[in-house]
Formats: sequence, structure tokens, C-alpha cells
Amino acid sequence: MPRLPVTKTPKPYVGGAFIRSESGRTRPLADATGTFFAHVPLCTRKDLRNAVEAAAKAGPGWARRTAYNRGQILYRLGEMLEARRAEFATALTRFGARRADALREVDAATDRLVHYAGWADKYEQLLGGVNPVAGPYFNFTVSEPMGVVGVLAPAAPPLLGLLSLVAPVIVSGNTVVALASEPRPYPAILLGELLATSDLPAGVVNVLTGRRADLVPTFATHAHLRGLSAVADPAERRALDLGAAESVKRVRYTPDAPLAAWLRDTAQGLEPIRAFIEPKTTWHPIGA
Repeated sequence: MPRLPVTKTPKPYVGGAFIRSESGRTRPLADATGTFFAHVPLCTRKDLRNAVEAAAKAGPGWARRTAYNRGQILYRLGEMLEARRAEFATALTRFGARRADALREVDAATDRLVHYAGWADKYEQLLGGVNPVAGPYFNFTVSEPMGVVGVLAPAAPPLLGLLSLVAPVIVSGNTVVALASEPRPYPAILLGELLATSDLPAGVVNVLTGRRADLVPTFATHAHLRGLSAVADPAERRALDLGAAESVKRVRYTPDAPLAAWLRDTAQGLEPIRAFIEPKTTWHPIGA
């Protein structure tokens, strides 16, 4: 008799494990030809709260890692993505990307991880410093991570857009709860599988799938999310701004843009790192 193929069951990646949505709800995902591909979990506010708890638990250990070690881990992620270039490109083309664009997106995502790996032990020299003071003591400004940061990925490009928001947040010692592209979540699910076999500690990056309308309000108001890095439409921005003001969190918006804009050098650099660190000033007596 003919063999039935074993189809993938996509799952969100939370706390180093692949979970089913707390609600058990899913939605059918079709590929670019309209053919059914898989049932994708619809994560709920409870799933988001669980992901924040996992990220908060992982935060202190990740922040204590040396900058050099965090850079090594990001670089290793880039190596792993390079090794799976064809698989990720095929996932992107299956959901509408042209093959050439898919390869460019995977290559740029790999390069972006390597770019931020290089910043790991360098941003402190630019964002911190020794401050001049009129007294017998030193005054230092050092950079510290904020904590748990929420990431709202763009609809497209689903892989490069997500990694461009996540990498600068985690390189400084923060942890992330990310919501994948709603229409094209599969590349983010593949990314979760890559993270699970990487050196990145469980809980540092958590990837949810689901409807933005269900989860954006909780991202905005959750008190333990200390910042938000988002690609959002005007209505979502209003909700995020109001919720962030109430829960006192920092918000950084990245414009929704085509792939070409995400490929530019201006889509990376020091500023996305600066947005999610907190300067801390310390004093030390001279000669003590």
C-alpha cells in the first residue's frame, strides 16, 4: 500500500522546549500555492506569560556571561544558519519568496548574527566611559541589560526581520519573547529548532506563534516586559504606546519595509543595542 508521509507539527519554542498552545487552538497554514501545509498553534496570553517567566528565569545567568562568550554563541548561531542555508531558503520560497530573494534573506540573516556577535565585546567602550568629576574619586558609566524584552516581528521578511530585532537585544544580556510573523510563521519555527540545538541557554530566546490582535495588548501591558522592539502598524503603535506608558517600558519601533531595506547596512549597528541597555553610574574613591 502507498506510504503516507509524516508531516511536521509546528510548535512554538519556549524555555528550551517545544510547546503546544495552552488553549490547544491552531489555524491551518497554506503555502504559496494554496496547498495545506500544517496547523500552526495560536498562542494565548497565558502562553505569553509563561514565556516571560522562562525568559526572566534565564536572564540572570545570560547577563552574567562574559561579552566574549555571548559573542561566541551568536557567532555559532550564524554558523548553524549557514549550514542550513538551503533548508531555510526552501522554507521561504514555499511561502512566496523568490528563490534569489530567499537566498539573500538567509545570507543576510547569517551576516546579521555575525555582525552583532562582533559587537558583543565592543559596545561597552562606546556606550560607557569614565566621567570627569571635581573630586578625589572615579566616576564610571557602565551598560547593563534591561531584562526581558518583547519582540514583534514584521510580516515580511519573516526570518531576517525577526533576527534583526532579536540579535541586538540579546547580545547585551537581555532575554527575548518574540512573536513570529503572523502570515509566514514557519521560518521562525525552523529558527526555534535551530536555537534548541545551539549553545544559547534555554529561555534566552522564546518564539511564539499566533494572532497579533490576541497578543499585542498583553505585550503592551505586561509589567515584567521591560522593553519592546516592534514593527507595528499605527493602530498597534497606539496600543503599545498606551500600554507601555502604563507599565513603564521602553519601546523602539522599526519601520515596516520591504526586504531591500532590511538588507542595508542601516538596518544594523550600535543604535539597536543602545535602545535596550540601561546606563549605571558608579563612584570609586581614588587610592582605595
